[in-house]
Amino acid sequence: MSSVLPISLRWLHKPKVAAGVTWGVPWNKGELSRSGLDSFCLAAPELEKPLPLQSRPAAYWPDGSIKWSTHTAVCLDGDIPHYVLERSSAAAGAVDACTALSVQETEDTYIVDTGVIRCTVNKSGAGLIRSIVRSRGDAELAMEGPEGAEICSGGELVCIREQRDAVSGDLTVREERFTGRTCSAILEQDGSLRAVLKLEGRHRSVAGQREWIPYTLRLYFHAGLESIRLVHTFHYDGNPHQDYIKGLGIAFTVPMRGPHYNRHVRLAGDSGLFSESPKSLHTRRTKGKYRDWFTDQTEGRTVVFDPDEDAYFLGLLDDSATWDSFKLVQDSSGHYLIRKRTGEGCVWIKAAEGGRAGGLGYVGSPDGGLAIGIKDFWRKHPSGLEACGTAGDAAVFTAWFWSPDTEAMDLRHYDTKTHVESSYEGAAELRATPYGIANTNELTLWCTSQTPGTELLQRMQEEAASPALLVCEPAYYHDTHAFGFWSLPDRSTPVKAYLEERLDGIIAFYQEEVEQRKWYGFWDYGDFMHSYDPVRHVWNYDLGGCAWQNAELVPNMWLWVTFLRTGRADVFRMAEAMTRHTSEVDVYHFGEYAGLGSRHNVVHWGCGCKEARIAMAGLHRYYYYLTGDERIGDIMDGVKDADYSTVTLDPMRAYFPKDEFPTHVRVGPDWAAFSSNWMTRWERFEDTFYRDKILTGIDCIKSANLRLLSGPTYGYDPKTGILTGMGDDNWGRHLAISMGGPQVWLELAAMLEDPEWEEMLAEFGVFYNLPQEEKDAWSGGLITGKLRFEHPVLSVAIAAYGAYYHSDPATAERCWTILLDNPFGRVNLQEEAERATYVAELNEIDWINTNEASQWSLNTIISLELIGASVPEEAGQARELEIRK
Repeated sequence: MSSVLPISLRWLHKPKVAAGVTWGVPWNKGELSRSGLDSFCLAAPELEKPLPLQSRPAAYWPDGSIKWSTHTAVCLDGDIPHYVLERSSAAAGAVDACTALSVQETEDTYIVDTGVIRCTVNKSGAGLIRSIVRSRGDAELAMEGPEGAEICSGGELVCIREQRDAVSGDLTVREERFTGRTCSAILEQDGSLRAVLKLEGRHRSVAGQREWIPYTLRLYFHAGLESIRLVHTFHYDGNPHQDYIKGLGIAFTVPMRGPHYNRHVRLAGDSGLFSESPKSLHTRRTKGKYRDWFTDQTEGRTVVFDPDEDAYFLGLLDDSATWDSFKLVQDSSGHYLIRKRTGEGCVWIKAAEGGRAGGLGYVGSPDGGLAIGIKDFWRKHPSGLEACGTAGDAAVFTAWFWSPDTEAMDLRHYDTKTHVESSYEGAAELRATPYGIANTNELTLWCTSQTPGTELLQRMQEEAASPALLVCEPAYYHDTHAFGFWSLPDRSTPVKAYLEERLDGIIAFYQEEVEQRKWYGFWDYGDFMHSYDPVRHVWNYDLGGCAWQNAELVPNMWLWVTFLRTGRADVFRMAEAMTRHTSEVDVYHFGEYAGLGSRHNVVHWGCGCKEARIAMAGLHRYYYYLTGDERIGDIMDGVKDADYSTVTLDPMRAYFPKDEFPTHVRVGPDWAAFSSNWMTRWERFEDTFYRDKILTGIDCIKSANLRLLSGPTYGYDPKTGILTGMGDDNWGRHLAISMGGPQVWLELAAMLEDPEWEEMLAEFGVFYNLPQEEKDAWSGGLITGKLRFEHPVLSVAIAAYGAYYHSDPATAERCWTILLDNPFGRVNLQEEAERATYVAELNEIDWINTNEASQWSLNTIISLELIGASVPEEAGQARELEIRK
């Protein structure tokens, strides 16, 4: 057992309602054995006894000790500010048998019982959820069947395909409905606190003539809770010129009981709730006690009439309109519309309109109902919530990830040809296909015993929007060297304080840009733009390779390392959004380019360059280890053999024709991305096959004339992992150091414990910024210096490692000169910003580019850790004075 226990934990976001919480904890090599993982509990002074945990290993060190562990707790009280992870006795860590979760498997279903709800899930075929019943014995139940009140009598995935036909100038549009059919169901986790079901399938047309749109859906259950978390991923496998997705979502059937006026619909608006019933108690004659009952109705309380005494008013209700259907459509990041109608054949009327809806809805009757909360609801528009049939025996309550009340999803490219020279698009071939990309969305269900009040619904909304998460303190992440080298914030000297201000300022600038440029939308949210056009006062949204960033120069790593060192919740959510986007939208999950990603472009999948660096596990493993997210685990495992895809699409095809090698790769970013994938596979599953591929590649690099400095392009055979040198000075060294290579390799060094590998990294770092005459002397003239040493700011991380490794003050001084003389080191972005008019007034930095923003920030953070003691204090003060003047 580790000597560092207890470990302090704090809330990134407190639970707003009772919630299951899963988080990750890193460990130093040799600290935690496998046998010690089962003895943890969660303690706090406010608790009478520690909370039990469900724990599992997430990654291992080469010696077999645990590198990352993942823990789950059920937290009922969000008012406890801090917990500690500590060792427990068997009694403290045990789960009460009365509240333990149970999973029963039948021939065709899984039946999950949380102690509050019992959910029956189909293992195959049509229909997702067969039923959800609140268990007998729940004191809040007003009505019970043999096993309790049925809250949901069915759930299914829904998709609407739009087909367009243009004949003789006339456009005909036809819609075709599809529903999900599960092909496989796996019980991924079956513990006393948490169970996870993974369903995979495809959508089949109602007519049964076609299947398309593969999906993965995970359902998360926790002991003692009435909620179910769902993580839904769909993959696009259509023809973008023919297959337009008009709607995509999940529909739940909710039994409706009792009089219409005691049935309730709730939809969260900007700050309040739309609260109505199929039969409103509001008439032109509603007054007196009926006015009070109308207030009760709008607040969700059951209203009881006396048939004799209230006969007149009941007659008025019989005469009043019955509203059968309600919908909320978030059609942009700044606008939603709520409408309702009485029935088929009648018009939808506007009920309310606003800016950013809360993403939560509820449908139910006196003995309970279903609440649905969608994460990032307005940020990933066009989304929606729709309840139809509320006046009948059962309502259909649909959570729309893509609302059919907006334009159909159009995944075509922005042009019919590529623009390499004028727009920096990367290859002459178009290859702008969405075939194989994906998108993931999250929602939470609450199966309630009665209509929740306004305050509870608002708390549900907050929980769905920002799910509860526990995290370690930044100092603990730092002390365990989680994800390699990075520094904690340090304002102990003027120049360090100056650098911290610059780092904070860059984050603040991008937070403002996301909002003022509205970088939102189903396919865009989480990404940043690449570079700026000062003439139009707009980012280069329409200029080939200069529009969306698509993980170019690893902004993911910058954001994640910023979170680790600061613990800031707002930065975590930025990094989370970028991870969800870049791991799904920018990556091919099947097909010709499986395991590769698309370089930056106007359309995320538009660039002809499909490269491993965009999809590499090193970009996404931060989120996986901090949260235990299973979907990211799938994605990381899916790229382990990405090197085989380069045989079909040689990343160096423009420079090296087909020869005796299956393909050609650069040591970075290509082999660096492969090694990231293999390292992750090795540490997660102790798969030595992938460790050996890393070792094979390193041995090949060691045997090159100038080791890591040779090449950087090699002939490559993915079957053997052998890199064959093609010269000592060919093409592209700056790409070896700017796409996450140093960050991956330095963490890999801690696993390999190979001194020569570490020395090779240091050697590369020292060499990069040497004066040319020193380069010539060192390499014997083999490296001319003409190719790809012209981006010093990109080299600082590995150069700082070289200075640290060799205790080299000259290299350290070069690093700080590069960082402090760079525009991001010289300028306070908030003070630099000027007002400009695009379509509206906004703040502008006319020289901004995300490549250098992310690299300067990441490299400064690493340098403060490795060579922070050598920051030139006087130079920093001089720069500060110069800027202030």
